[in-house]
Amino acid sequence: MDLDFVCTHAGRPAAALTRRDVARALLAVPSGVALVAIPDLRRALLAAGNPLSAPFWDSARTTLSSIESGLATVGDVQRWVEATGTEPVLMTPGYFVWPEEDERGPVAAEMYSRLVRHLEERVRAGEIDPDALVRGDAEARNGYEELQEQWLSTPLPDGRVPAFAVNDEQDEELFAVWDEEEAFALSELRRILAELPKQPELPADELDRAAARLRVLLGQPGYPANVLRACAGFEERPMPDDDGELWLSVAAGIAGPVSDLSEDGDTLEEFADLDGELSHEDDVLSKLCAIQHADWLAAVAALARLGPGVLASPERVARLIAESEDIDVELDSSMDLDLAAGMGVDEVEATERLFVPVVTLWGHLGIVDEDDVLTPLGWWGLPRALELAWSPRD
Repeated sequence: MDLDFVCTHAGRPAAALTRRDVARALLAVPSGVALVAIPDLRRALLAAGNPLSAPFWDSARTTLSSIESGLATVGDVQRWVEATGTEPVLMTPGYFVWPEEDERGPVAAEMYSRLVRHLEERVRAGEIDPDALVRGDAEARNGYEELQEQWLSTPLPDGRVPAFAVNDEQDEELFAVWDEEEAFALSELRRILAELPKQPELPADELDRAAARLRVLLGQPGYPANVLRACAGFEERPMPDDDGELWLSVAAGIAGPVSDLSEDGDTLEEFADLDGELSHEDDVLSKLCAIQHADWLAAVAALARLGPGVLASPERVARLIAESEDIDVELDSSMDLDLAAGMGVDEVEATERLFVPVVTLWGHLGIVDEDDVLTPLGWWGLPRALELAWSPRD
């Protein structure tokens, strides 16, 4: 490792290298190699008219020695690089978090580079004191973080707000992955259902009775009506007149909640209390949203094969997921889903807890009876509800 290596790594000539450039280059090689290279590197930069500062070189030697001895944490190293004065802080006081370097999309990479250039300008203007940062000066650190927070929330000449632009890109990427997961799970569901030895028939009378009970329930205040309405999206659109469409919409919403609970009754204090306990309704919805596509697929496929009369309690559903052969390695690795097969005891118990509110809500729809046994309506309706939940919506 020499000055040419640092210049190539940073993409700049020696005279333009920053502390950040040197720090990142030192971290790009084994710590022992970097420690040996420091004296020659320091002399070469001095000869190039860019000596940096004694506090920086001392901090570099201290940090690399700590890495070499195995004492440095990831946070220690991150803090050291940030103390160069031109490395964006990983998380700002306003809780904006930069994606990892290898996970940044084009927008995040652009905004990150823009911020680095902005910080370099502020260092040259004397508004950032890297030596104070490396000494751990609290006032300097606070100013450094606030400067970045301000830049992230200030519109660029093209109108984009950096923080919003990065978050929007991450959301788009997350939605794209989610849609890909869902499409793959839907294709697997349809394949499994097509291979069933016996296809369930619609129990029309049972559906009519269940839909009539459900329609009355949905008109009531409080739980479970408010959760079922939110799951089906009926807080934002009217309930359908057709009983079958109504029932399937609610059943599908349990597997894929369409909206959140209404906030009409929430006070400002409740909304702002981030440390407050979740209400029962919010806890139920959070559990529904935490269930992976793979677990839904395994559970519904198993119940469809076993047919009406099988126990569908939370414990039994968790066991069916754990024993499922429908969730193979291809599904898990390509879609980044949880591998259901081979789950440990803790994972089975965690899955069971997630399905406690599911089975309770199923009971209100007549999918299971009072003993948590799958009904003919549940046998017919669960696969169709899951298919509806995963089908693209207008």
